[in-house]
Amino acid sequence: MIDTSIQTNVRSKPLLPLSTTLGPVHIAVTDRQKTLAIWQDVVGLDLIEETGNALHMGAGGKVLIVLETGATGPVVPRSIGLYHVAIHVPSRADLAQMAVRALQRNVRISPTDHLVSEAIYLWDLDGNGIEITFETPWRGSLGDPDKGQTYAVTAEGKPHSGRDPIDLDGLLGELGADPLLVPRMPSGTRIGHVHVHVNDLGIAMNFYRDVLGFAGLMLIHSFGMGDVGLDYMPHTLAFNIWSGPNATLPPPGTAGLRWFTIVLPDAESLAALKGRLEHAGAPLEVIGNELETRDPFGNRIRLELAD
Repeated sequence: MIDTSIQTNVRSKPLLPLSTTLGPVHIAVTDRQKTLAIWQDVVGLDLIEETGNALHMGAGGKVLIVLETGATGPVVPRSIGLYHVAIHVPSRADLAQMAVRALQRNVRISPTDHLVSEAIYLWDLDGNGIEITFETPWRGSLGDPDKGQTYAVTAEGKPHSGRDPIDLDGLLGELGADPLLVPRMPSGTRIGHVHVHVNDLGIAMNFYRDVLGFAGLMLIHSFGMGDVGLDYMPHTLAFNIWSGPNATLPPPGTAGLRWFTIVLPDAESLAALKGRLEHAGAPLEVIGNELETRDPFGNRIRLELAD
């Protein structure tokens, strides 16, 4: 059982439209060849376009990740920035295909069962965190620590840690007795959530919930993390203090998050969000057809309208 004193009740309804989505995530990397060895050959994203030092990676013709080569060094440990970007796949077999690609190339992975999703964690060769996720909300729900429940509860009402290892044999069984292995992610793959390092949970919750306008979901001090979303689990944005209370932005030019993108469905929603940012005194910059802001810790966020 989780001590209720460690959970802060932050639940709220979203201010953003439910059709809000996450757009491309821009990440700095050092070397083109090393980068494609993970993001293309293991994760399975297509190289859709290459412009200058930017590798536009995606699935089904849609750009999901933009990798900018030429970083001066790998990710700096214990700094503000990206914990991981989560790429959500349409089927459990797609998750299994990705596991096979990693195992074939001897790439270390961490398959974890969160009950409301199954996830495989890995890192590129610069230390950028990646999560491949298959959502499984029918299997259960996240518990309510305010009521003394465990982190997760199965559909049958049984407690679940939310951190069990995935049965890899069972996962690979999704591919059948004579599997046809595929090298790339299918159409329908999307950016499901982004998880960042911050150094204060309360300030982060106030910004992501009350200013950006996502629904508050959880803030669990014993885990050192919180998350916000829209009208479904898992989260859309998560944040943690695992880099420590004195974490700062890494030196300019090193690998890591450049920015992530929030896509608003209409001009009215974007204007309302701009107004909340201005009222909160958040930085705002017009870059082409997009707005850029930063969270209170320096993580950059682009805001754009859906096509």
